Amino acid sequence: MKVSPRPLLILHSNRPFRDRLARAARRRFAFQVQEDWEALFQAMGQAPPAAVVLVDPYMGRTNGKGPAPELYALLRSFPSATVVAALDTPPNRFRDIWTLGEWGVAEIIQTEEDTTEQALRRRLLSARGQPLRMLLSQELPFPLTGRARTILDAAVETVMVGGHPKDLARSLHFSPSTLLRWCQRSQLPTPRRLLLWMRVLFASALLDDPGHTVFSVGLACGYSGDQALRRAIRSVVPYTPSELRRKGAFSTVSQAFVEELSVLRNEMAERR
Repeated sequence: MKVSPRPLLILHSNRPFRDRLARAARRRFAFQVQEDWEALFQAMGQAPPAAVVLVDPYMGRTNGKGPAPELYALLRSFPSATVVAALDTPPNRFRDIWTLGEWGVAEIIQTEEDTTEQALRRRLLSARGQPLRMLLSQELPFPLTGRARTILDAAVETVMVGGHPKDLARSLHFSPSTLLRWCQRSQLPTPRRLLLWMRVLFASALLDDPGHTVFSVGLACGYSGDQALRRAIRSVVPYTPSELRRKGAFSTVSQAFVEELSVLRNEMAERR
């Protein structure tokens, strides 16, 4: 599988830290340094759903004033974004760390402790799992098996790098026929439809972001534009992108996905 590096958007003034981060991110991420909050906002408007954002939460603030309001505005404009905060964490910043979690920051890098390239890489890769955690954080009417979760996790990663069913099979060290069989046994959609669901779920998360137009969501998710996105969405739910936005796109699509899993589970039980 040919992996396309995920964009890593950086807003941090500490050059030695940035250099260390660039070495940790090589081959896994496409490193893009932003000059200020305004530039970061613009970059995020064009970034694909696989992008990770790393910020100094105090950028532009004086000591003792708490995290920057620009970070709060960014998280409100792009609530589906994977945002990592890198900061020193003395005891008097405990409340700030709590605030960052409340705002929606996915991961904290402690610049005085996470000093090695290996530690930084682990933190970045941990943040990659946020979309799947978002999908599975809801209460399901039934438990997923470990294998089903593994396939879902791999499907998310495959979609993030623009992959196809054969790439999903390869990432799991399966043949395409074995992957199809294991999807059936795990009460999951076929590999092709599973990847379609993952793309539409990513698109729906972006549709909930006021910072994205429908056209930009289509491009960010690998479609040629809003019409192609519309066709993909209609293949799994009976709504247009605009209708999904009014209803709450991610919650609506994720509920439809859970309903399809329930149908597959019931069909498997009937065959037994």
